Amino acid sequence: MINLVREKNPMPEQDPNVRNKNFLEVAEGYTEEMAVNEAMRCLKCRKKPCMSGCPVMVKIPDFIAKIAEGEFEEAYQIISETSSLPAICGRVCPQETQCEGKCVHGIKGEPVAIGRLERFAADWHAANYGDEEIKPAESNGHRVAVIGAGPAGLACAGDLINKGYEVTVYESLHKTGGVLVYGIPQFRLPKEIVAAEVSKLEAKGVKFVTDAIIGKSYTVDELMKEEGFESVFIGTGAGLPSFMNIPGENLLGVCSANEYLTRINLMKAYLPEYDTPIIKAKKIAVVGGGNVAMDAARCAKRMGADDVYIIYRRSAEEIPARAEEIHHAVEEGIDFRYLTNPVAILGDEKGHVQGIECVRMELGEPDASGRRRPVAVEGSNFVLDVDCVIMAIGTKLNKLILETTEDLKANERGGIGTDSTAATNRPGIFAGGDAVTGAATVIKAMGAGKTAAAGIDEYLSK
Repeated sequence: MINLVREKNPMPEQDPNVRNKNFLEVAEGYTEEMAVNEAMRCLKCRKKPCMSGCPVMVKIPDFIAKIAEGEFEEAYQIISETSSLPAICGRVCPQETQCEGKCVHGIKGEPVAIGRLERFAADWHAANYGDEEIKPAESNGHRVAVIGAGPAGLACAGDLINKGYEVTVYESLHKTGGVLVYGIPQFRLPKEIVAAEVSKLEAKGVKFVTDAIIGKSYTVDELMKEEGFESVFIGTGAGLPSFMNIPGENLLGVCSANEYLTRINLMKAYLPEYDTPIIKAKKIAVVGGGNVAMDAARCAKRMGADDVYIIYRRSAEEIPARAEEIHHAVEEGIDFRYLTNPVAILGDEKGHVQGIECVRMELGEPDASGRRRPVAVEGSNFVLDVDCVIMAIGTKLNKLILETTEDLKANERGGIGTDSTAATNRPGIFAGGDAVTGAATVIKAMGAGKTAAAGIDEYLSK
């Protein structure tokens, strides 16, 4: 039976005025009854358009059909055929622009809640089969190094270990997970979930080496020539923060969203038992309109700020953050200042931030991205009273591996150059994720890791 209700089953959530003071997960997950009811909304389209929006090609209608029948473990197994991290993707993927964006239900109502159902299946499996024994994969004798333990590296390692390769993952930080642990807050993605996924890979035989900066600890060439790896996958992400280069950015109380979120998420600054140095301000401006800006602003509120502003130079129609993240931020009391752009950060006599000077903007003609270009309104400058400014205007690629790997070529964006199989110009060296494209989504990075795993398998099979 198909449920023709046009709206999704709502997701149970913490009350906004409670959750904006804690780091517990905001969304509480579907019950079995909610999941079955939502799954029954699926129209079972013959052409399966939702799958075309999924970078890892999860068999979406098939797993939803199993949930509708109450066969939750079977649903999880179907997802796991193509996705290494279903509990993570169900929480942080931008489904509204990917799988759900293609759902036929979305034409005259709300699409099926594919992400919520994926999360449900993964959580149900963890609750009922989470302690099952995982047997190590049988080795085929080939050794592969993976650089970066973020979503691209984890997906690549997962596919390779399943094919019998001996995989060692090198991670520059002291914990595995990449952006999943340093960038995304606990209230959106509990770190226990990331740790559990890494543990599964370890149980299968993947080796993890932390505190290893490739380009310094080893070069890619040394991994291949001296450590004996036959192939290398580079999935190092794009973690260098960007700044606006406006007056006052060197004042005390100015930081990047990368630094702020890393101190909170990876270094546990939100827990009293951790003595992590972090800016503790009462009036905070977050510059930017992406998901990272939303994460930083919502963290700032939870860390005790009275007033938190999102400063974004375009209008609400152009803001790139997920609709759900914006909705949650508004509910939690974040103050959005659209069509506003900083021109200077003001400091007191001791060099501390005491305000941010902004100018009003209006939208002009579309730029290369198709969005209308923001233009400053002359004479509209004003000062916002803040004591901290967090820059969340994007990240840049780290050139360390490009600079330390002999003859490795870059692409036109400055990332590592690859072909459609994720192969670089150097035989045996593959790359994917943000290290190639610049900052993108978790699921796209995973898709790139899977593509690379297939490319490595083909390369070493020959």
